[in-house]
Amino acid sequence: MIEWKISPGLTGYEDAVAEMEARVAEIAAGTAPELIWLLEHPPLYTSGTSARPEDLLTPNRFPVHDARRGGQYTYHGPGQRVIYVMLNVGMRGRDVRAFVAQLEAWVIAVLDEFNVKGELRDGRVGVWVTREDKPLGPDGIPPEDKIAAIGVRLRKWISFHGISINVEPDLEHFSGIVPCGIAQHGVTSLVDLGLPVTMADVDVALRKRFAEIFGD
Repeated sequence: MIEWKISPGLTGYEDAVAEMEARVAEIAAGTAPELIWLLEHPPLYTSGTSARPEDLLTPNRFPVHDARRGGQYTYHGPGQRVIYVMLNVGMRGRDVRAFVAQLEAWVIAVLDEFNVKGELRDGRVGVWVTREDKPLGPDGIPPEDKIAAIGVRLRKWISFHGISINVEPDLEHFSGIVPCGIAQHGVTSLVDLGLPVTMADVDVALRKRFAEIFGD
């Protein structure tokens, strides 16, 4: 059985990492079940293993944490649903690419619950939406904004870190970084798209669509 945990309020990043690492060790040892942990962080930036120093535009704005996950710089803050995914990938095929594809499919399925079409793009990590409501770009193509980020680590084939979905964060906070190293595209949220979606709504959708992707 997979345990689901929702933490109220804001959870400090270092506390969350320590708790994740402890749980990963327990899952690997067979002493605790897999865990999906839903939470929000106070405003902060995290750097992944591919982060470039020049992409941290305002280094003194918020705390910066070395996440040691894949990816580049990411913002976390209130109004963003962070989903830490501690699953036994070793028991789920030992295919990291397939596992990341499942996470992407999960996000897209959750967005579909709110009639938002999430899309993937070659060379760009995360989930994107086409902004038909915005003026066309110089190339005559509608702009695209990122709505969800994905970055995971594995230890003894147990995953941790995971996904962030923008529900109603302060989008201006993303201006302190080049999100995921991509400067030519923007960032959006469900509320920014004009949808009156709450964090509780997203949590329900996450639970609802999980089984069809992961089979649990």
